[in-house]
Amino acid sequence: MPDPSRQPSALDRLADEYVEQLVPRDPYLATALGVPGHDDEVTDYSPAAEQERLDLARTLLRSLDGVADQDAIDTVTRAALTERLGLELERAETHRDIAAVNNLHSVLQHVRSSLDQMPIDTPGDWEVITRRMERMPHSLRTWSESLHEAAAAGTVAPRRQLLLGAEQARGYAHDFFPAFVRGARGSQAQQDAAVAAAGTIGRGYEKIAEVLTDLADRAPEADAVGREAYQLDSRTFLGAEIDLDETYAWGVEELRRIVAEQERVASRINDRLGTGGGTSIPAAKAALNADPARILHGTEALQAWMQRLSDQAVAELAGDQFDIPTPLRRLECMIARTGAGGIYYTGPSEDLSRPGRMWWDVPPGEDEFATWAETTTVYHEGVPGHHLQVGIQTLQGPSLNRWRSMLCWVSGHGEGWALYAERLMEQLGYLDDDGDRLGMLDAQRLRAGRVVLDIGLHLGLPMPAGLAGSAGGAWSYEKAWDFMSEHWGVSEGQQRFELHRYLGWPGQAPSYKVGQRIWEQLRDRAVGADHSPAALRDFHARALALGSLPLSVLQEAL
Repeated sequence: MPDPSRQPSALDRLADEYVEQLVPRDPYLATALGVPGHDDEVTDYSPAAEQERLDLARTLLRSLDGVADQDAIDTVTRAALTERLGLELERAETHRDIAAVNNLHSVLQHVRSSLDQMPIDTPGDWEVITRRMERMPHSLRTWSESLHEAAAAGTVAPRRQLLLGAEQARGYAHDFFPAFVRGARGSQAQQDAAVAAAGTIGRGYEKIAEVLTDLADRAPEADAVGREAYQLDSRTFLGAEIDLDETYAWGVEELRRIVAEQERVASRINDRLGTGGGTSIPAAKAALNADPARILHGTEALQAWMQRLSDQAVAELAGDQFDIPTPLRRLECMIARTGAGGIYYTGPSEDLSRPGRMWWDVPPGEDEFATWAETTTVYHEGVPGHHLQVGIQTLQGPSLNRWRSMLCWVSGHGEGWALYAERLMEQLGYLDDDGDRLGMLDAQRLRAGRVVLDIGLHLGLPMPAGLAGSAGGAWSYEKAWDFMSEHWGVSEGQQRFELHRYLGWPGQAPSYKVGQRIWEQLRDRAVGADHSPAALRDFHARALALGSLPLSVLQEAL
């Protein structure tokens, strides 16, 4: 574990300098990290600005050769910087990142979501928000420049993603921003200014929708990216290179195993509740959904339940199972209303003045929530999942460096840990209720199914034989939908959103389950057969203190 008395090394100073130079060049990143002074500024996505940020990475990588490692912490930092920044430069040559358009994680969303982390409590807060909204069209205009430059180089997002992006942009313009500024604080003049600024950025989103629609005429029809591009994507999200064919076969068998486990749990539920459903999972779910004690009505009840369950987990796990520093024992559960759906976590600010937050983005019209299906999600996003992991990483700033504590995030590490945390909570007895356990298995089943669908569709592999929901032959959009209908326990709207996510963000969705697999392998190597609380607590403390790392670097570091 890092020593809080450790003095910064020459390598730390290089990493810190990189952060200092990068943050003002990306004000949205500054807001996400909680670095003050940039909340009324906006990020420039022009080709020149993108090149400037890449030059910072090149300069840092060259500078690494001029300093020696002071200790083992430096060795890990060097490996992580080399892997992460090297990948960033490698990806830049393909233009795929700046050209990316999808429904969850592209510039289209980054601009709007920059408002989520900004304070909204005072008239002064709203003056800052208003100034940012007035300037946000600049981000979209400069992104348009980069989209066209990438297109000229032959890189355009798939047609489906561009048209979906245009639809989402119009939704932001017509729905999100007008609703957002209805909460503006201050005098009538200040509120009017906020409404006018919302109109300004709304028109900016309408214009980018036109750009995306025009680009769709030049876009490839195929959703799949192919093996070469997918291997790069997979390496990006995992920080490790995997055998895609072996992982595809493993995902198929993992999915079969989880379905069998679900059927055993469903059998107990059906027997206890007298449904006559035998091993039927749908019958067990229907019985759980008919139980009034397991259904919440309204977002206020949902938020209160999330907060209560999260607080309980923090209080009970602190000390016995995990070292949870006092500043991290505060987690705010929030309701988001972009209309996109989904549940996610945002980390605390660097100085911890803004706490970590768990967000539930509730789609319009959704007013009932089944606790049995979401108990495991609270543990995934909160403690011992993302909040514990990201919070501990943030606290390591003085003993590591700001790049390690704030900027290094690897999906396979972070999402893999959160999925590992769900299973861990079952092993610790927090999912002994069969309804909650069925919900956890539903989440695990979805993540295993993602491995199969994502790799299979993008690589053009044959659908697995003898697996429920698999029609055989080549994957297609329609076959993927039928496969999800068999294995994803979500609403039709959520399922459509998820499918479009996989098509537009290749390699990210499998990083959850593959990351969990690697985390479990690392734990078993570290503790062997000794799964005692003390052994597990020691492993978790050592691993989390390292912060988010490429999984190949984490393996070496442990």
